[in-house]
Amino acid sequence: MAGLFVTLEGGDGAGKSTQSTLLADWLREAGRTVVTTREPGGTDLGVEIRHLVQHRRGHVAPRAEALLYAADRAHHVATLVRPALERGDVVLQDRYLDSSVAYQGAGRVLGTDEVRDLSLWAVDGLLPDLTILLDLDPAEGRRRMAARVDAPYDRLEEAPDDLHVRVRDQYLALAAAEPERFLVVDAAGSPDEIHAAVRARVAALLEG
Repeated sequence: MAGLFVTLEGGDGAGKSTQSTLLADWLREAGRTVVTTREPGGTDLGVEIRHLVQHRRGHVAPRAEALLYAADRAHHVATLVRPALERGDVVLQDRYLDSSVAYQGAGRVLGTDEVRDLSLWAVDGLLPDLTILLDLDPAEGRRRMAARVDAPYDRLEEAPDDLHVRVRDQYLALAAAEPERFLVVDAAGSPDEIHAAVRARVAALLEG
């Protein structure tokens, strides 16, 4: 496909939204057409699924949670992401299948291979050209989230600390297994420092 697919990953509070905005602004100034989106919630159906899996109070069975994320991903890629890439746009996406592998596969202990296979089937094998992993200590991420007075209720905030540790470890394992796809950035740095590292990698991809 003619476009460029860039995803941002990392624990809550790592700064994905900030970096997505900075990168989108830079790309648009360079004359690129940019589509910014997120999972779940990038489509009308995704907004409903996002409420079910993240903001609904009450228990959701882990396997049901994984299937809901996969359903959102299948619809999102088919109706928004793939058409944008075929037009030649740059797609910047907050979370993709690596989130499911980390959170449901490792965090919920459903099996990383099984969750990855489910997601790849849902999106017909589509992988990002670049995945930016904003790596942050889970305790610092939770501190940042607690400081957000306007943040909506999120079921993951009630998850035990060991889940978030497993998630971070799995993200780093994914990055180590696919170094050509991942850029790992220390999210404890300043937004400008992080943006400079991200911009350099994206510029190299565009020039290539």
